[in-house]
Amino acid sequence: MLEIIIAVIAVFVGVGGTITYEKRQQTGGKLKAEKELASAKTKASEIILKAKDEVLQLENERRHEWKKTEGRLGEREVTLDRKMDELDKRSEKLRAEERDVEKLKDEIREIRVKQQDKLEKIAKLSKEDAADKLMQMTERDIKQDMIGLINKLQNDAKEEAEDIAQTILVTAMERMSSEVTAERTVTAVKLTDDEMKGRIIGKEGRNIQALQRATGVDILVDDTPGMIILSSFDPVRRQVARMSLEMLMKDGRIHPGRIEEVVAKAEQEINKEINRAGEDAAREVGVVGIPKEMLRLLGELKYRTSYGQNVLMHSVEMAHMAGLIAEEIGADVRITKIATLLHDTGKAVTHKMEGKHHHLAAEFARKYGMSEEIAHAIEAHHDDVEATTPEALIVRVCDSLSTARPGARNISAENFTERMRDLENIALGFNGIDKAYAISAGREVRVIVSPKAIDDLSAIKLARDIAVKIESTMQYPGTIKVNVIRETRAIEFAK
Repeated sequence: MLEIIIAVIAVFVGVGGTITYEKRQQTGGKLKAEKELASAKTKASEIILKAKDEVLQLENERRHEWKKTEGRLGEREVTLDRKMDELDKRSEKLRAEERDVEKLKDEIREIRVKQQDKLEKIAKLSKEDAADKLMQMTERDIKQDMIGLINKLQNDAKEEAEDIAQTILVTAMERMSSEVTAERTVTAVKLTDDEMKGRIIGKEGRNIQALQRATGVDILVDDTPGMIILSSFDPVRRQVARMSLEMLMKDGRIHPGRIEEVVAKAEQEINKEINRAGEDAAREVGVVGIPKEMLRLLGELKYRTSYGQNVLMHSVEMAHMAGLIAEEIGADVRITKIATLLHDTGKAVTHKMEGKHHHLAAEFARKYGMSEEIAHAIEAHHDDVEATTPEALIVRVCDSLSTARPGARNISAENFTERMRDLENIALGFNGIDKAYAISAGREVRVIVSPKAIDDLSAIKLARDIAVKIESTMQYPGTIKVNVIRETRAIEFAK
């Protein structure tokens, strides 16, 4: 690179000298120009020599640096080789120690086996036989005591809690008997005539596409004769679409512009209906002072269901029962009623926000300025949050009562039969069982055991094991009673 620069400089100097020479010659100063040209060439030669010296100096410096770098790399290589040798020696030492440890383990095992053999010869019993005899002796000594203790504890608990609990719960439940509104993910709208189907579809499907865009609902026109099916997981959207279709068919004018107007009008009507439903529910329960935002969420529950049970009706039913129970046990009636009425409002926003519905409902209650007692009672109506107040416990109890009472949830005959069969199969999966029957609409499983295979203490344990397996493998409302029956009959004939 430096040689190229030197050459360029020399060229420029030569050219400059030549131009100067020609100018001098043209003006008549030929001799002077020649002197200047010679001087320029001399200077160029000096510059070239100086540049060559600098290039040689730079090359020497680079060679010196390369030698230093090469020396450092050589030293590192020697150090790495030394460390690798040390690691190899250490690994070999560790392998030798591991072999020694394994030898010691084998020797200990042999000594243990010999000791066990000597003990078995002295006692004339194997290890398994000795364990079985010890367990039999222990079981024989404490069996009757355990049976008596268990029966005493069960009877004491029943005597203390059964009378009061039955009186309070039956009093509340006998005054409540609400209907169930079953909803699905589809809504059917009846057509006035076959021509209306074509008008709803529109030219090249423009009308039905505009309706689907405006409502966010899938519209099926060819699945059912004389009907239009509206499909969506959002019941509010289905209701808007249903009302919009009915208004369009009644008006007769169906085109994209008109569809947008009708959908907007239907949304306003549904919003009014939602607000009115929340206010009516609060008025029916007899509570005031609930924020408008919470009443809005409560009203949206009118269009939501859980296992076929309308969530708003479920909440109103719970609030009535909670008020009766709160009066009986001396809890705060207002807090209890408001908490039970709003306990499922989180289900109205689960498609918009992430989280469990009872946590969302409690967050909204705190956000809109409701007391911590109400928020806690809402949040604790499921098992993941501990209920620390009487009001929270009442909300949890009423939720179980409302969902577990007969007729509350819409269960098909096929699902009912399958659940009964699953209950019986779970019970029959244990040893020592002769027969198992699911009775009382699946709320009790009656198990008959063989008295020779199962004793009284084992029957108590078996009932608990069956209950635990039902809890872990099945989903069901309320509780299921596991009734284990052990019967011994002694028959003799007098001749």
